[in-house]
Parts: sequence; structure tokens; C-alpha cells
Amino acid sequence: MRPADLVRDHTVYACVMGSRAFGLATDASDTDRRGVYLAPTPLFWRFEKPPTHVEGPGEERFSWELERFCELALRANPNILECLHSPLVEHLDDTGRELLSLREAFLSRQVHATFTGYALGQRRKLDADVRTTGAPRWKHAMHLLRLLTSARDLLRTGELRLDVGDEREALLAVKRGEVPWPEIESRMARLAEETDAALPRTPLPAEPDQARVADFLYRTRLASARHA
Repeated sequence: MRPADLVRDHTVYACVMGSRAFGLATDASDTDRRGVYLAPTPLFWRFEKPPTHVEGPGEERFSWELERFCELALRANPNILECLHSPLVEHLDDTGRELLSLREAFLSRQVHATFTGYALGQRRKLDADVRTTGAPRWKHAMHLLRLLTSARDLLRTGELRLDVGDEREALLAVKRGEVPWPEIESRMARLAEETDAALPRTPLPAEPDQARVADFLYRTRLASARHA
């Protein structure tokens, strides 16, 4: 089975991500699509296994096989967790609905390490830009502020919210280069401190509910085999 056929015929969940999901889209924004497909169980009985991810078909589209998606979500991968919480769902079948019902099972205090670790990597890139060109990539600075805010609020509330709401205009001003870099640095430092301070009091559990996710995956694979 071709990778594109897996996406076309076996997608269980598909959504829009990027600026449109964050409430930061403008007329020039792309539409980034992400999805999860369930490779039929008999494909795993061959020497050549189905792909764990597929790029396309079409531009700005990327999908993961269900098991790989769950593995990454259990590791608190920021991109995967955000995909699970997109407000712009384009496709959902019964398996996809159960996957979304498990969203809280993937969340744990591990998000502090993964979100802040990812943010640190992005910050280093911005600092390198400033050193070499005198200015950061403003769009990346905007998204880093958004990510830090999301991480802080997730640790405070136990809920992951993507849409920036009332912060939209302030963040778009950063994207347009209207906010001085020192002020952005100050915001980033404050958000990082608030994120660290939220960790000891977070309502999130220490570990994700791996057993619950494993049960879902087992039942889904078994049902696929029975319908082969």
C-alpha cells in the first residue's frame, strides 16, 4: 500500500495547525494540515512495515501512524500535544474520537521539560540571528512567546489551549517587528520564570496514563485485524 493511500483511506483524525489554529493567521498565512492514520493490522505481519509517518499528499500536510503518534504524545512532544488540541478539526472517525477523548491521559508534568527544552532551542536560534544580522526572525520570536505562554498556562491549569485570544494583536506586533528586541527578551524571561514557578503547584500528574493509552491501541489494532 502506498503511503499516500494510507493517508487518503485510513486517516482517523485530521486538523489544521500553525497560525490558523493559534488564532494568528493573516491573509498571507499557509494552511498547515496534520493527521493520524491507522495502518491496517495485516500490514504489520509483513517484513516491510508500514511507515511511521507520511509527508503529503499535497503541500503543508504531514501525518503520523497512530502508534507513533501515541508514543510521541506520551513523551510530551509539544507539536504532537498541540495537534491533539487543535480547535480546527477537519476529519474524525470513531477511532479519532476515542483518541481525542484520551487527551488528558497524555498530559503530565513532563510538559515542563519538553516545552521549555524546545523553547530554549528556539531561543538559541533567535540569539544567533541577532548576533549575525542584528535582528531576530520576528515570526519565530512571536511563536516562541506564544509557546512559552501556552506552557505556563498548561502547567497552571492542566489544560492546553492553542488559540491566543486577546494576545493576538500584541503577538502580531512582534511578528511585524514593531516591538524592540530587548522588550521581547524581557517578556521571554518573565514567561520562563512563571513557567518554572507553576511546576510545583501544577494539577498535572507526574506521569502520563500509559496503560490507558496502551489499552486503546491494543483494542484498535485488534479491531483492525478482525475486519481485515
